[in-house]
Amino acid sequence: MIFERLAAMLNKVIAIDGPSASGKSTVARKVAAGLGYQYVDSGALYRGIAWKAAGMGCDPAKSAEVVAAMGRMKVYFFVEAGAVRYRIDGIEPRAEIRTERVSEQVSWVAAIPEVRAQVTQWLRNMAGLGDLVMEGRDIGTVVFPEADAKFYLDASPEERARRRHAELKPAGETADVNRVMDSLKTRDQRDSGRKTAPLKLAPDAQVVDTTGLSIDQVVEQILRRLRGNG
Repeated sequence: MIFERLAAMLNKVIAIDGPSASGKSTVARKVAAGLGYQYVDSGALYRGIAWKAAGMGCDPAKSAEVVAAMGRMKVYFFVEAGAVRYRIDGIEPRAEIRTERVSEQVSWVAAIPEVRAQVTQWLRNMAGLGDLVMEGRDIGTVVFPEADAKFYLDASPEERARRRHAELKPAGETADVNRVMDSLKTRDQRDSGRKTAPLKLAPDAQVVDTTGLSIDQVVEQILRRLRGNG
């Protein structure tokens, strides 16, 4: 236990926050690869809990049901292919947590204080697994307020809706761009307005507007800043 705590203190954490479809996931994964760090998608944990709770018959708007269901879940973390991944009750969820239905449910689940406390603890424990690039909505403000570097990615509402629409197509979702934009606005309001760990810009975070930029351009900009050349 003492060794794990010391390792966590020595390992570095790069926090990348921002709203849905701002490009965090792809950018963070590539930044982690560029640095040789482990990538962590914190949002996937909330999505996994929402997906599993729904499969257990829970109403995502009823916090007591979700908390009770989460207490029965067995979550296992492991490192593979440059990322920290997880299984819930022996299953590693993938495409099933990226549907529009889960996207609509996850903001309810992520607003539950007990869920956020548990996920925050899981995320902090991951620092013992190595140097991390962790993306989410409260990484630089709540999970790792003393992160070695913090970035906040954003983009115009139109750009974010276009990106999310493109992500949904492979999953068989057929919602048009306008409906996707409305869904993103609703989630932004919930994420920013929740009492526990709301989405907000950390005072010491570096803002990167990704509108009109390719993923590689954003990654290069962040790596340049981390290396002191930006």
